[in-house]
Amino acid sequence: METVGVYRIFERSEANRSLRYTSSYGDGDSKAFNNVKDIYGYDSVVKYECIGHVQKRVGSRLRKLKKSTKGLGGKNKLTDKFMDTPQNYFGIAIRSNVGNLSNMQTAVIAAFFHCCSTDKKPMHGQCPSGSDTWCKYQKAKQEGKLYKHRTAGLPNAILNTVKTTYMDLCDQSLLEKCLHGKTQNANESFNGVLWSIIPKETFVERLTLQFGAFLAVLQFNDGSKGILSVLEYLHILMGYFILKGFSKVDDERIVDSERHSLPTTKNKRKKLRGLKKRNCALSEKKEGVTYKSGEF
Repeated sequence: METVGVYRIFERSEANRSLRYTSSYGDGDSKAFNNVKDIYGYDSVVKYECIGHVQKRVGSRLRKLKKSTKGLGGKNKLTDKFMDTPQNYFGIAIRSNVGNLSNMQTAVIAAFFHCCSTDKKPMHGQCPSGSDTWCKYQKAKQEGKLYKHRTAGLPNAILNTVKTTYMDLCDQSLLEKCLHGKTQNANESFNGVLWSIIPKETFVERLTLQFGAFLAVLQFNDGSKGILSVLEYLHILMGYFILKGFSKVDDERIVDSERHSLPTTKNKRKKLRGLKKRNCALSEKKEGVTYKSGEF
């Protein structure tokens, strides 16, 4: 469905819009892109990556490596908590160096060694050393203080095994596709609005799906009050309580959004995600793989 939808959008662009799409932003799925990359001529469309999905690959690759290689798991080794750290640092490094490939590659490599450093073997040589450095080790060094690492890092044997997998994601050919610094979050947010109106689990006819999509576009762009313009166009009179009700819904949504942006709420979400990952790993170890994209 996704492949066919993308092809139709690109195919009709010249006839309907008198333009050609030069780039395609994806989440790593090459099937949709392969269907349109030559649509206007050979390699006429360039693929860019969603930086959020590239960031998630770090955790996915490390968990896959841990599962396939004996001896990587256990205390002070490749734990779930540790794997989340380079994944988060990888995303920060990309977002902090948008448009600069060399700095981006240096930053993502420095982030890995920063996470693996220990008191006995500090590896902060590639961390920035300026006055505005994010590396606490370099900052303490400038101030003449002794820095004590909070984590145990990784043993050399584990480090050498993990490094190969991580460095694959530091390749310039992949990072070039992230220089734009964009994500698919807006698309995912719209999908959330659409599926709240028409749940995925419920089959509906085409007319119902179109109506739900129109409502989702109105709500996504203008909030619940976007429906008021439609009612006005249909010459439907709106009373005080209708206007007040729509405003209340939008105000509650804004308050809820601001609450989700608080640092305390973000930290809580991180902890819950970590707990969910651990539970999924335990269930998979006990029951085996019950779902995997394209595997069944």
